[in-house]
Amino acid sequence: MRHFPDPDPGRPSRLSPGHYLLWLARTQLAVVLLGAFYGVIWPTAQALMPYAVGRAIDDGLTARDRGDLLVWAGVVLALGVVQAATGILQDRCALTNALGARYRTLQLVTRQATRLGATLPRKTSAGEVMSVGVADVMQIGRALDVSSRTIGSVASIVVVAAIMLATSWRLGLVVLVGVPLMVWAVALLLRPLHDRQARLRDQQAELTAHAVDIVGGLRVLRGIGGEELFGRRYHAESQRVRHAGVHVARAEAALEAARMLLPGLLVALIVFLGARQVLAGDLTGGQLVAFYGYAVFLATPVRRLSIGASAIMKAYVAARRVVALLALEPEIAPGGPALSGTEDARDLADPESGLAVGGGRFTAVACTDPAEAAALADRLGRYAESDVTYGGMPLRSADVEDVRRRILVAGNEARVFAGPLRAELAAAGPADDARVLAALEVASAGDVLEALPDGLDTVVSSGGKEFSGGQLQRLRLARAVLAEPDVLVLVEPTSAVDAHTEARIAARLAAARAGRTTVVFATSPILLDHADAVALVDGGTVVATGTHASLLDDPRYRALVAREEGAA
Repeated sequence: MRHFPDPDPGRPSRLSPGHYLLWLARTQLAVVLLGAFYGVIWPTAQALMPYAVGRAIDDGLTARDRGDLLVWAGVVLALGVVQAATGILQDRCALTNALGARYRTLQLVTRQATRLGATLPRKTSAGEVMSVGVADVMQIGRALDVSSRTIGSVASIVVVAAIMLATSWRLGLVVLVGVPLMVWAVALLLRPLHDRQARLRDQQAELTAHAVDIVGGLRVLRGIGGEELFGRRYHAESQRVRHAGVHVARAEAALEAARMLLPGLLVALIVFLGARQVLAGDLTGGQLVAFYGYAVFLATPVRRLSIGASAIMKAYVAARRVVALLALEPEIAPGGPALSGTEDARDLADPESGLAVGGGRFTAVACTDPAEAAALADRLGRYAESDVTYGGMPLRSADVEDVRRRILVAGNEARVFAGPLRAELAAAGPADDARVLAALEVASAGDVLEALPDGLDTVVSSGGKEFSGGQLQRLRLARAVLAEPDVLVLVEPTSAVDAHTEARIAARLAAARAGRTTVVFATSPILLDHADAVALVDGGTVVATGTHASLLDDPRYRALVAREEGAA
């Protein structure tokens, strides 16, 4: 059995649903072919059973030949052993194919999400990514799972048809004509099913996205009393999805009825015609038993063909969404040289706003409009293309990964992932407990740690649901401080804490980041007072610079800070 996942999932050469499914099959071609081989042997052995039983009846029982009876009984036993062995091996290959396709697709989706970075939430929703990584991955794996069985079904139908043609061309012709007609009839039902499944899949993705948004903003909704309104909207949307699901179920019910009815009709027709040929003396009793076995047997491969076609149809719908996600391109192209300098403090400048951040200094930026703070932070971290320079080198021409290593932008939307708190805080790499505790001390989060049952080993839930808004904010700050980037850009890092805690954080942050570049976007006078320099941004442009004390003479700055003091 193979070990999953593979170290490198590879890269699809062409991004279209059909080519993606074929690429998945090619990447594990050896297992697919081996599964197809077992998939041919297993049903073929089963298909030959009626022939062996018929010969045992004619040559052994009817002719009263014990030797022939034992021979054909041995053949039946051998066919049973072969069928059992190849059935087990086929299932192993089918499971390997399914797991390989699922893991590979999930790896590609995860790698693409990492590659897109900040572009991902701008291009698609978290619900869509989650739906692709769960539902669509399963459907694609299902298609690879049934591939060997589908190939085996085709082979077994051909074998049975050849045997029947050799014994009775009329009955063989019925099979050769009847099976394609059944497949054609099932295909007619697959088309509306495909369309309905595509619509259902789109609506499910939208509903999942809305559910993720509601859960993520539940605290805000409770604060403004919007729970009931959004609950009604979700209920209405879920009803539309339910109706779409009912439409899919109707099509699937019709398809399942056809899968059961059509092979049954073929069995009845073959038995009827075979009985007439026995009465006419054209067939022996043993051959009639064999033909009945063939007819009953054919119901299984025909049904598997329709199941395989349905699975491939669903996988095509799923692959279309996977391909759409993989086709997204980051807004900021990777590549370029590394930033000049190493650990030396470098000046950071934004010509668009006129902001100049001295290397190795603690700079505060007070923006009259919060949207301006977010836009400026994005430019400084190169989450938006601009003319920002670091050490005189334009960020737009530098390697994105190198920029991310050197310049860390931490805002209040940064996510807390599930797992041990120690690993969650040391996201940039393993860190000893002393460093982790020091970062928590800077963020004044020691009380948060003390309240946890297992300390740093406590497993926190996704999104940090067990923490309050202020506790989450301090944990995010501790994680950012622990990363020790060359440039740390913080956006309103203390907006959810009280004034005494904020004062401790401001003093400790300034001391911990001494000699390294720190930029804090805030309007709190407590933070502003600890900064080496303060820049006032109004209308997207720096209109004043100085210390907090000197800028209090500016009426614009004083009005902004006084409003903050009043809010506190």
